[in-house]
Amino acid sequence: MLRDKFGRDIHDLRISVTDRCNFSCVYCKSADPKNYFPHRDLRTWEEFLRLGRVLVGMGIRKIRVTGGEPLLRPGIVNFVRDLHQIDGVTDVAITTNGYLLPEMAAELAAAGAPRVTVSLDSMQPEKFAKITRTPRSYEKVMAGIDAALAAGLAPVKVNIVLVRGFNDDEIVEFARLARRRDIVVRFIEFMPLDADHSWRREMVVTAEEIVAAINPVYPLEEIPRHSPSETALRYRFADGSGELGIIAPVSIPFCGQCSRIRLTADGKLRTCLFSLGEYDMRYLVRNHATDADIARFVEKAVHEKEPGHHINEPDFVQPSRTMVYIGG
Repeated sequence: MLRDKFGRDIHDLRISVTDRCNFSCVYCKSADPKNYFPHRDLRTWEEFLRLGRVLVGMGIRKIRVTGGEPLLRPGIVNFVRDLHQIDGVTDVAITTNGYLLPEMAAELAAAGAPRVTVSLDSMQPEKFAKITRTPRSYEKVMAGIDAALAAGLAPVKVNIVLVRGFNDDEIVEFARLARRRDIVVRFIEFMPLDADHSWRREMVVTAEEIVAAINPVYPLEEIPRHSPSETALRYRFADGSGELGIIAPVSIPFCGQCSRIRLTADGKLRTCLFSLGEYDMRYLVRNHATDADIARFVEKAVHEKEPGHHINEPDFVQPSRTMVYIGG
């Protein structure tokens, strides 16, 4: 098992397969974005798979495919199928904005993706288009959720990044969505990873506020996490109709139980979402490193994994890369 110097077992891998996205969400990507990486700088599917096999051999068990928007990259369905077939992998999932799911959900299900997470930051079509900066995006994403459910990509999880003054007036409506449909709705505190560097602490809607908004309408009961390293606090409705999650990295940091590392689309290993440094895996892969060389490199990087993200400390520095370039 991979283990850092703080004794945390590392068994979750996020693979960002592209920095391209068909949305420009205000909490993630600038309205005037930087140029994308040239295609030659992105890792090939074969390179991703090789690194996946090496890391699974070192103790990685769960793999989540992210972007950018992963469904934009040609070959993604076969890649998910190949990851699913690596001996030792217990879970393969994909995070998507859902825009292309209506056309691709059935293919992903056939490829072995057991579950999917979709971003949906408003239940109001006009507001959602404003958040994503993409016309008619709400209708496509809702159709994608329907397609995922129909294809059996269960459980379908829906992630909402809450930003005060923007969509925090819809908290109860999102809770109602979880009750109406066979999905898990998860609220995420707004993090300082936006490209425009407009994040301010007062824009964060905390876990405590979220529960306080829902409880008077739909009483909640907290339930145990699936594992200590799970990011989301879990709640069920007292009458048993549906489940909610709250991911609270700002108000209730979970760094002490972190089990994740990340591979970026351009070949960098990141040991924390907020890392200020990265480890160049692409150089190793493209310069004839053996699997043993790669494993030693990863062990050293993981050993130095940060104790935490420092968001709540006065010396916090926002990473130069934003979420769309790191991988969600």
